[in-house]
Amino acid sequence: MSSAATFFTSEEKIRIKTAILKAELDTSGEIRVHIENHCITNILDRASYVFKELKMNETALRNGVLIYLAIKDHQFAIIGDSGINQKVEETFWEDIKTLMSEYFRQGDFVGGIEKGIEQTGKKLKKYFPFHVKDINELSDEISFG
Repeated sequence: MSSAATFFTSEEKIRIKTAILKAELDTSGEIRVHIENHCITNILDRASYVFKELKMNETALRNGVLIYLAIKDHQFAIIGDSGINQKVEETFWEDIKTLMSEYFRQGDFVGGIEKGIEQTGKKLKKYFPFHVKDINELSDEISFG
């Protein structure tokens, strides 16, 4: 199996980044994807740690969302900052995970990530619509651990 940095082809990485860019066109929210080989601790604890390491908790409206994948452990998590978590339904992140899992089970990891980003973007747009003075606060590049 590939390492985190080579798990996706260049074209697949572009598809993921394009999905992020498209989702962020309509919102002030920030979406990131982080990929690692292994998660040796609780998946949500690790995702929370990475969230802070990527400074996702420092956005002005606290509306960052991280999609975290530990590819060799077949685990992933989605976490949002306090601003978005106060607005979305209690089951929202689990619903997105379920949707993404359907793609993952079929081996379509890029499609699952794209769908998760798309659905997250729609929710961010509802609660944090794009404003003319918005700036892109965080990188849209995939990060690797």
